[in-house]
Amino acid sequence: MSDSDEDDNIFKTGGIFANRELVRVGHVPDLERVVGRDDEVSAIGQALGPATVGGPPESTIIYGKTGTGKSLVARCVSREAHFEAQANDISFQQAYVDCSDYQTDAKASREMARKLVASLDADIDVPRVGIGAADYRDITWDLLEEYNINSLVVILDEIDKLDDDELLRSLSRARESGKAETHVGAICISNKIEYRERLSERIDSSLQENELVFDPYDAGQLRAILDNRTDAFEPDVLEHDVIPKVAALSAKEHGDARKAIDTLYEAGRLAEKQGTETVTVSHVDDAVQRAEVNRFEKLVRGTTPHVKYILRALALLTVDNPAQEAFRTHQIYTLYLKVAEQAGADPLSEDRVYRLLKEQSFLGVTESNHTGGGQGEGSYLEHRLLRDPEVVIQAIESSAKGGDP
Repeated sequence: MSDSDEDDNIFKTGGIFANRELVRVGHVPDLERVVGRDDEVSAIGQALGPATVGGPPESTIIYGKTGTGKSLVARCVSREAHFEAQANDISFQQAYVDCSDYQTDAKASREMARKLVASLDADIDVPRVGIGAADYRDITWDLLEEYNINSLVVILDEIDKLDDDELLRSLSRARESGKAETHVGAICISNKIEYRERLSERIDSSLQENELVFDPYDAGQLRAILDNRTDAFEPDVLEHDVIPKVAALSAKEHGDARKAIDTLYEAGRLAEKQGTETVTVSHVDDAVQRAEVNRFEKLVRGTTPHVKYILRALALLTVDNPAQEAFRTHQIYTLYLKVAEQAGADPLSEDRVYRLLKEQSFLGVTESNHTGGGQGEGSYLEHRLLRDPEVVIQAIESSAKGGDP
Protein backbone atom coordinates (compact mmCIF):
# COMPACT_ATOMS: atom_id res chain seq x y z
CA MET A 1 0.00 0.00 0.00
CA SER A 2 1.37 3.43 -0.96
CA ASP A 3 1.67 6.40 1.45
CA SER A 4 -1.24 8.00 -0.41
CA ASP A 5 -3.38 4.91 0.17
CA GLU A 6 -2.50 4.97 3.88
CA ASP A 7 -3.54 8.61 4.15
CA ASP A 8 -6.88 7.77 2.53
CA ASN A 9 -7.51 4.77 4.78
CA ILE A 10 -10.74 5.56 6.66
CA PHE A 11 -9.90 2.89 9.25
CA LYS A 12 -6.53 4.38 10.17
CA THR A 13 -6.19 4.61 13.96
CA GLY A 14 -2.86 6.40 14.36
CA GLY A 15 0.03 5.53 16.61
CA ILE A 16 -1.35 6.14 20.11
CA PHE A 17 -2.64 2.72 21.21
CA ALA A 18 -0.79 -0.58 21.18
CA ASN A 19 -3.52 -2.60 22.95
CA ARG A 20 -6.52 -0.42 23.77
CA GLU A 21 -8.40 -3.33 25.36
CA LEU A 22 -6.25 -2.86 28.47
CA VAL A 23 -7.84 0.54 29.12
CA ARG A 24 -11.42 -0.35 28.24
CA VAL A 25 -14.01 -0.51 30.98
CA GLY A 26 -15.15 -4.11 31.44
CA HIS A 27 -11.82 -5.68 30.55
CA VAL A 28 -10.83 -8.36 33.07
CA PRO A 29 -7.01 -8.38 33.18
CA ASP A 30 -4.67 -11.08 34.40
CA LEU A 31 -4.45 -11.33 38.18
CA GLU A 32 -0.94 -9.83 38.27
CA ARG A 33 -2.38 -6.60 36.87
CA VAL A 34 -4.71 -6.23 39.87
CA VAL A 35 -3.06 -3.55 42.01
CA GLY A 36 -3.82 -2.27 45.51
CA ARG A 37 -6.08 -5.15 46.54
CA ASP A 38 -3.64 -7.73 47.90
CA ASP A 39 -5.60 -8.38 51.10
CA GLU A 40 -8.89 -8.67 49.23
CA VAL A 41 -7.37 -11.02 46.64
CA SER A 42 -6.07 -13.22 49.46
CA ALA A 43 -9.43 -13.23 51.26
CA ILE A 44 -11.36 -14.30 48.18
CA GLY A 45 -8.62 -16.80 47.33
CA GLN A 46 -9.05 -18.37 50.78
CA ALA A 47 -12.82 -18.55 50.29
CA LEU A 48 -12.40 -20.35 46.95
CA GLY A 49 -9.36 -22.39 47.97
CA PRO A 50 -11.29 -25.47 49.18
CA ALA A 51 -13.06 -25.68 45.80
CA THR A 52 -9.75 -26.00 43.97
CA VAL A 53 -9.12 -29.32 45.74
CA GLY A 54 -12.66 -30.68 45.49
CA GLY A 55 -14.19 -29.13 48.61
CA PRO A 56 -16.98 -26.58 49.09
CA PRO A 57 -16.29 -22.91 48.32
CA GLU A 58 -17.24 -20.41 50.99
CA SER A 59 -19.87 -17.91 49.88
CA THR A 60 -18.87 -14.27 50.38
CA ILE A 61 -20.44 -10.82 50.36
CA ILE A 62 -18.38 -7.94 48.97
CA TYR A 63 -19.31 -4.31 49.61
CA GLY A 64 -17.87 -1.09 48.24
CA LYS A 65 -18.50 1.92 46.06
CA THR A 66 -18.44 1.73 42.27
CA GLY A 67 -14.92 1.46 40.86
CA THR A 68 -13.26 0.00 43.95
CA GLY A 69 -12.35 -3.28 42.24
CA LYS A 70 -15.05 -5.56 43.64
CA SER A 71 -16.10 -7.20 40.38
CA LEU A 72 -12.58 -7.17 38.99
CA VAL A 73 -11.08 -9.02 41.95
CA ALA A 74 -13.94 -11.51 42.17
CA ARG A 75 -13.72 -12.37 38.46
CA CYS A 76 -9.92 -12.52 38.37
CA VAL A 77 -9.60 -14.71 41.46
CA SER A 78 -12.39 -17.08 40.39
CA ARG A 79 -10.73 -17.42 36.99
CA GLU A 80 -7.43 -18.27 38.68
CA ALA A 81 -9.27 -20.75 40.89
CA HIS A 82 -10.50 -22.48 37.73
CA PHE A 83 -6.92 -22.89 36.49
CA GLU A 84 -5.69 -24.01 39.90
CA ALA A 85 -8.45 -26.63 40.06
CA GLN A 86 -7.54 -27.89 36.59
CA ALA A 87 -3.96 -28.42 37.77
CA ASN A 88 -5.37 -30.47 40.66
CA ASP A 89 -7.60 -32.51 38.30
CA ILE A 90 -10.70 -30.87 39.79
CA SER A 91 -13.59 -29.53 37.72
CA PHE A 92 -14.31 -26.00 38.95
CA GLN A 93 -16.72 -23.73 37.04
CA GLN A 94 -17.81 -20.13 37.48
CA ALA A 95 -20.74 -18.09 36.18
CA TYR A 96 -20.92 -14.29 36.26
CA VAL A 97 -24.34 -12.59 36.42
CA ASP A 98 -24.74 -8.81 36.33
CA CYS A 99 -27.98 -8.37 38.26
CA SER A 100 -28.37 -4.78 37.10
CA ASP A 101 -29.10 -6.28 33.66
CA TYR A 102 -31.01 -9.33 34.94
CA GLN A 103 -33.13 -8.10 37.83
CA THR A 104 -35.72 -10.86 38.16
CA ASP A 105 -35.21 -14.35 39.53
CA ALA A 106 -36.02 -15.89 36.14
CA LYS A 107 -33.70 -13.63 34.14
CA ALA A 108 -30.78 -14.03 36.55
CA SER A 109 -31.27 -17.82 36.66
CA ARG A 110 -31.39 -17.92 32.85
CA GLU A 111 -28.15 -15.94 32.61
CA MET A 112 -26.47 -18.29 35.10
CA ALA A 113 -27.49 -21.27 32.96
CA ARG A 114 -26.36 -19.55 29.74
CA LYS A 115 -22.94 -18.75 31.20
CA LEU A 116 -22.46 -22.33 32.34
CA VAL A 117 -23.52 -23.67 28.93
CA ALA A 118 -20.98 -21.37 27.25
CA SER A 119 -18.21 -22.30 29.68
CA LEU A 120 -18.80 -26.03 29.15
CA ASP A 121 -19.41 -25.60 25.41
CA ALA A 122 -22.53 -27.69 25.94
CA ASP A 123 -24.88 -28.38 23.05
CA ILE A 124 -27.94 -27.04 24.86
CA ASP A 125 -30.32 -24.27 23.89
CA VAL A 126 -31.42 -22.17 26.86
CA PRO A 127 -34.80 -20.65 25.90
CA ARG A 128 -35.16 -16.90 26.37
CA VAL A 129 -38.80 -17.14 27.43
CA GLY A 130 -41.45 -19.71 28.16
CA ILE A 131 -40.09 -21.36 31.31
CA GLY A 132 -39.75 -20.30 34.92
CA ALA A 133 -36.82 -19.51 37.19
CA ALA A 134 -36.80 -23.01 38.73
CA ASP A 135 -36.68 -24.54 35.25
CA TYR A 136 -33.65 -22.44 34.33
CA ARG A 137 -31.94 -23.55 37.53
CA ASP A 138 -32.78 -27.17 36.69
CA ILE A 139 -30.78 -26.72 33.47
CA THR A 140 -27.84 -25.66 35.63
CA TRP A 141 -28.24 -28.62 38.02
CA ASP A 142 -28.48 -31.06 35.09
CA LEU A 143 -25.31 -29.64 33.52
CA LEU A 144 -23.42 -29.97 36.78
CA GLU A 145 -24.37 -33.63 36.99
CA GLU A 146 -23.80 -34.41 33.30
CA TYR A 147 -20.33 -32.87 33.25
CA ASN A 148 -19.31 -34.11 36.71
CA ILE A 149 -18.55 -30.62 38.03
CA ASN A 150 -17.00 -30.69 41.49
CA SER A 151 -17.58 -27.02 42.37
CA LEU A 152 -19.53 -24.07 41.00
CA VAL A 153 -19.19 -20.44 42.07
CA VAL A 154 -21.76 -17.91 40.88
CA ILE A 155 -20.77 -14.25 40.99
CA LEU A 156 -23.89 -12.14 41.53
CA ASP A 157 -22.80 -8.59 40.75
CA GLU A 158 -24.99 -5.77 42.08
CA ILE A 159 -27.10 -8.39 43.82
CA ASP A 160 -29.10 -5.67 45.55
CA LYS A 161 -30.79 -5.03 42.17
CA LEU A 162 -32.46 -8.46 42.26
CA ASP A 163 -36.19 -8.44 42.99
CA ASP A 164 -35.82 -11.08 45.70
CA ASP A 165 -33.28 -13.49 47.21
CA GLU A 166 -34.76 -16.68 45.72
CA LEU A 167 -31.75 -17.38 43.48
CA LEU A 168 -29.31 -16.94 46.35
CA ARG A 169 -31.48 -19.14 48.55
CA SER A 170 -31.52 -21.84 45.87
CA LEU A 171 -27.75 -21.69 45.40
CA SER A 172 -27.10 -21.89 49.13
CA ARG A 173 -29.34 -24.98 49.46
CA ALA A 174 -28.56 -26.73 46.15
CA ARG A 175 -26.57 -29.59 47.69
CA GLU A 176 -28.63 -29.84 50.87
CA SER A 177 -31.90 -30.08 48.92
CA GLY A 178 -30.54 -32.75 46.59
CA LYS A 179 -30.68 -30.55 43.50
CA ALA A 180 -26.95 -31.05 42.87
CA GLU A 181 -24.06 -33.15 44.12
CA THR A 182 -21.76 -30.27 43.18
CA HIS A 183 -20.46 -27.92 45.85
CA VAL A 184 -22.12 -24.57 45.06
CA GLY A 185 -21.07 -21.17 46.36
CA ALA A 186 -21.81 -17.53 45.61
CA ILE A 187 -19.88 -14.28 45.60
CA CYS A 188 -22.41 -11.51 46.24
CA ILE A 189 -21.32 -8.01 45.23
CA SER A 190 -23.20 -4.92 46.38
CA ASN A 191 -22.72 -1.16 46.51
CA LYS A 192 -24.99 -1.07 49.56
CA ILE A 193 -23.55 -2.00 52.96
CA GLU A 194 -27.06 -2.61 54.32
CA TYR A 195 -27.80 -5.33 51.73
CA ARG A 196 -27.28 -8.19 54.18
CA GLU A 197 -30.06 -6.87 56.41
CA ARG A 198 -32.53 -7.80 53.64
CA LEU A 199 -31.57 -11.48 53.66
CA SER A 200 -33.56 -14.15 55.43
CA GLU A 201 -31.96 -15.66 58.52
CA ARG A 202 -31.39 -19.01 56.79
CA ILE A 203 -29.51 -17.46 53.85
CA ASP A 204 -27.64 -15.10 56.13
CA SER A 205 -26.30 -17.97 58.20
CA SER A 206 -25.19 -19.84 55.08
CA LEU A 207 -22.87 -16.98 54.14
CA GLN A 208 -20.62 -18.03 57.03
CA GLU A 209 -19.78 -14.49 58.12
CA ASN A 210 -17.58 -13.92 55.06
CA GLU A 211 -17.74 -10.19 54.37
CA LEU A 212 -15.30 -7.87 52.63
CA VAL A 213 -15.42 -4.09 52.30
CA PHE A 214 -13.50 -2.47 49.44
CA ASP A 215 -12.46 1.10 50.26
CA PRO A 216 -11.97 3.74 47.51
CA TYR A 217 -8.48 3.79 45.99
CA ASP A 218 -6.06 6.52 47.05
CA ALA A 219 -3.85 8.48 44.64
CA GLY A 220 -0.90 6.10 45.03
CA GLN A 221 -3.00 3.03 44.30
CA LEU A 222 -4.65 4.70 41.30
CA ARG A 223 -1.25 5.68 39.94
CA ALA A 224 -0.02 2.10 40.32
CA ILE A 225 -3.14 0.80 38.54
CA LEU A 226 -2.62 3.20 35.64
CA ASP A 227 1.13 2.52 35.50
CA ASN A 228 0.21 -1.15 35.16
CA ARG A 229 -1.79 -0.36 32.00
CA THR A 230 0.77 1.80 30.17
CA ASP A 231 1.44 -0.98 27.67
CA ALA A 232 -2.00 -0.17 26.28
CA PHE A 233 -0.14 2.69 24.58
CA GLU A 234 2.75 2.75 22.16
CA PRO A 235 6.17 3.46 23.75
CA ASP A 236 6.86 7.10 24.70
CA VAL A 237 3.33 8.21 23.78
CA LEU A 238 2.28 9.23 27.31
CA GLU A 239 3.88 12.43 28.56
CA HIS A 240 5.46 12.12 32.01
CA ASP A 241 2.78 14.04 33.92
CA VAL A 242 -0.27 12.34 32.38
CA ILE A 243 -0.67 9.40 34.76
CA PRO A 244 0.08 11.42 37.94
CA LYS A 245 -2.52 13.95 36.80
CA VAL A 246 -5.23 11.34 36.15
CA ALA A 247 -4.48 9.60 39.46
CA ALA A 248 -4.56 12.82 41.47
CA LEU A 249 -7.81 14.03 39.89
CA SER A 250 -9.48 10.65 40.34
CA ALA A 251 -8.41 10.31 43.97
CA LYS A 252 -9.67 13.80 44.75
CA GLU A 253 -13.02 13.35 43.04
CA HIS A 254 -14.08 9.74 43.60
CA GLY A 255 -11.33 7.15 44.14
CA ASP A 256 -12.89 5.20 41.27
CA ALA A 257 -10.37 3.12 39.30
CA ARG A 258 -12.90 2.48 36.54
CA LYS A 259 -13.33 6.20 35.90
CA ALA A 260 -9.57 6.78 36.14
CA ILE A 261 -8.87 4.14 33.49
CA ASP A 262 -11.65 5.53 31.32
CA THR A 263 -10.21 9.05 31.65
CA LEU A 264 -6.81 7.79 30.50
CA TYR A 265 -8.45 6.02 27.56
CA GLU A 266 -10.46 9.10 26.57
CA ALA A 267 -7.31 11.26 26.72
CA GLY A 268 -5.67 8.81 24.34
CA ARG A 269 -8.68 8.89 22.05
CA LEU A 270 -8.61 12.68 21.92
CA ALA A 271 -4.92 12.61 20.99
CA GLU A 272 -5.69 9.98 18.36
CA LYS A 273 -8.50 12.05 16.83
CA GLN A 274 -6.29 15.15 16.76
CA GLY A 275 -3.52 13.21 15.03
CA THR A 276 -0.92 14.09 17.66
CA GLU A 277 2.01 11.84 18.53
CA THR A 278 1.71 12.15 22.31
CA VAL A 279 -0.96 12.22 25.01
CA THR A 280 -0.57 15.38 27.09
CA VAL A 281 -2.01 16.85 30.29
CA SER A 282 -4.24 19.07 28.18
CA HIS A 283 -5.77 15.92 26.69
CA VAL A 284 -6.49 14.74 30.25
CA ASP A 285 -8.20 18.05 31.08
CA ASP A 286 -10.30 17.78 27.93
CA ALA A 287 -11.17 14.16 28.71
CA VAL A 288 -12.31 15.06 32.24
CA GLN A 289 -14.42 17.89 30.83
CA ARG A 290 -15.96 15.60 28.24
CA ALA A 291 -16.76 12.97 30.86
CA GLU A 292 -18.51 15.60 32.98
CA VAL A 293 -20.48 16.78 29.96
CA ASN A 294 -21.53 13.21 29.15
CA ARG A 295 -22.61 12.54 32.75
CA PHE A 296 -24.61 15.77 32.95
CA GLU A 297 -26.15 15.17 29.54
CA LYS A 298 -27.47 11.83 30.78
CA LEU A 299 -28.84 13.60 33.85
CA VAL A 300 -30.81 16.20 31.86
CA ARG A 301 -31.73 13.98 28.93
CA GLY A 302 -35.05 12.99 30.46
CA THR A 303 -36.00 16.47 31.65
CA THR A 304 -38.44 18.80 29.90
CA PRO A 305 -37.24 21.47 27.43
CA HIS A 306 -38.11 24.20 29.93
CA VAL A 307 -35.86 22.70 32.61
CA LYS A 308 -33.03 22.89 30.07
CA TYR A 309 -33.91 26.53 29.28
CA ILE A 310 -33.83 27.35 33.01
CA LEU A 311 -30.50 25.60 33.61
CA ARG A 312 -29.01 27.24 30.53
CA ALA A 313 -30.12 30.65 31.80
CA LEU A 314 -28.54 30.03 35.21
CA ALA A 315 -25.35 28.72 33.58
CA LEU A 316 -25.08 31.79 31.32
CA LEU A 317 -25.59 34.10 34.30
CA THR A 318 -22.83 32.24 36.17
CA VAL A 319 -20.41 32.53 33.25
CA ASP A 320 -21.17 36.24 32.68
CA ASN A 321 -20.92 37.12 36.38
CA PRO A 322 -17.93 35.16 37.74
CA ALA A 323 -17.80 37.20 40.96
CA GLN A 324 -21.41 36.30 41.81
CA GLU A 325 -22.15 32.80 43.05
CA ALA A 326 -25.94 32.88 43.35
CA PHE A 327 -28.80 34.61 41.53
CA ARG A 328 -32.33 35.57 42.44
CA THR A 329 -35.25 33.76 40.89
CA HIS A 330 -36.30 36.90 39.02
CA GLN A 331 -32.81 37.33 37.48
CA ILE A 332 -32.91 33.75 36.23
CA TYR A 333 -36.49 34.14 35.01
CA THR A 334 -35.64 37.27 32.99
CA LEU A 335 -32.89 35.46 31.07
CA TYR A 336 -35.00 32.29 30.84
CA LEU A 337 -37.63 34.29 28.93
CA LYS A 338 -35.01 35.20 26.30
CA VAL A 339 -33.73 31.62 26.03
CA ALA A 340 -37.28 30.27 25.62
CA GLU A 341 -38.08 32.95 23.05
CA GLN A 342 -34.97 32.06 21.02
CA ALA A 343 -36.14 28.44 21.03
CA GLY A 344 -39.60 29.48 19.86
CA ALA A 345 -41.28 28.18 23.01
CA ASP A 346 -44.07 29.71 25.07
CA PRO A 347 -42.55 30.59 28.46
CA LEU A 348 -43.79 29.31 31.80
CA SER A 349 -44.85 31.57 34.64
CA GLU A 350 -42.26 32.85 37.10
CA ASP A 351 -43.87 30.80 39.87
CA ARG A 352 -43.51 27.63 37.78
CA VAL A 353 -39.85 28.42 37.05
CA TYR A 354 -39.31 28.93 40.78
CA ARG A 355 -40.77 25.46 41.47
CA LEU A 356 -38.63 23.82 38.78
CA LEU A 357 -35.53 25.43 40.28
CA LYS A 358 -36.48 23.97 43.65
CA GLU A 359 -36.81 20.54 42.01
CA GLN A 360 -33.30 20.84 40.55
CA SER A 361 -32.04 21.73 44.01
CA PHE A 362 -33.57 18.52 45.33
CA LEU A 363 -31.79 16.59 42.55
CA GLY A 364 -28.44 18.13 43.46
CA VAL A 365 -28.03 20.13 40.25
CA THR A 366 -28.56 23.51 41.93
CA GLU A 367 -28.62 24.85 45.46
CA SER A 368 -31.39 27.19 46.64
CA ASN A 369 -31.15 29.32 49.78
CA HIS A 370 -33.23 32.04 51.39
CA THR A 371 -31.17 35.21 51.78
CA GLY A 372 -31.90 38.33 53.80
CA GLY A 373 -32.06 41.46 51.67
CA GLY A 374 -31.24 44.98 52.65
CA GLN A 375 -33.54 47.24 54.61
CA GLY A 376 -37.02 47.13 53.15
CA GLU A 377 -36.23 44.19 50.81
CA GLY A 378 -37.08 41.30 53.09
CA SER A 379 -35.81 37.80 52.30
CA TYR A 380 -35.59 36.26 48.85
CA LEU A 381 -34.47 33.02 47.27
CA GLU A 382 -31.11 32.66 45.50
CA HIS A 383 -29.96 29.77 43.34
CA ARG A 384 -26.50 28.61 42.32
CA LEU A 385 -25.23 25.86 40.07
CA LEU A 386 -23.45 22.96 41.71
CA ARG A 387 -21.86 22.03 38.37
CA ASP A 388 -19.35 23.79 36.11
CA PRO A 389 -21.48 26.19 34.03
CA GLU A 390 -19.48 25.42 30.89
CA VAL A 391 -20.26 21.73 31.41
CA VAL A 392 -23.97 22.51 31.80
CA ILE A 393 -24.02 24.60 28.61
CA GLN A 394 -22.13 21.99 26.58
CA ALA A 395 -24.35 19.17 27.88
CA ILE A 396 -27.55 21.02 27.01
CA GLU A 397 -26.20 21.89 23.55
CA SER A 398 -25.16 18.27 23.05
CA SER A 399 -28.61 17.02 24.03
CA ALA A 400 -30.12 19.51 21.56
CA LYS A 401 -28.18 17.87 18.73
CA GLY A 402 -29.94 14.66 19.63
CA GLY A 403 -33.30 16.28 18.96
CA ASP A 404 -33.96 18.07 22.24
CA PRO A 405 -34.22 21.86 22.35
